[in-house]
Amino acid sequence: MSLQILTERVTNILGTNSGLDATVKFKTDEGILFIDGKSVPNTVSTDDLPADCTFEISAKNALKLIDGDLNAMMAYMTGKLKIDGDMGVAMKIAETFGGR
Repeated sequence: MSLQILTERVTNILGTNSGLDATVKFKTDEGILFIDGKSVPNTVSTDDLPADCTFEISAKNALKLIDGDLNAMMAYMTGKLKIDGDMGVAMKIAETFGGR
């Protein structure tokens, strides 16, 4: 259920053109969330495709990050969030989704 809510929230935040210009994958305990920020309009799907940056986090904690109830740096330091790939893209994601 949290993955569906996460998908809807991410889709709303991105809009049609977020300016992300990258692909991002969230690997959650409930499944995959893939963001294609290179295409316009931006697309969000549950496809397991290669991405510029991959975040491994529970769906529940991903929602907390978006809501501003979980600090990304603290989540990373405590192992609740793992990041693989382009750290520049990770920073853009932090700016785009930070505490909405």
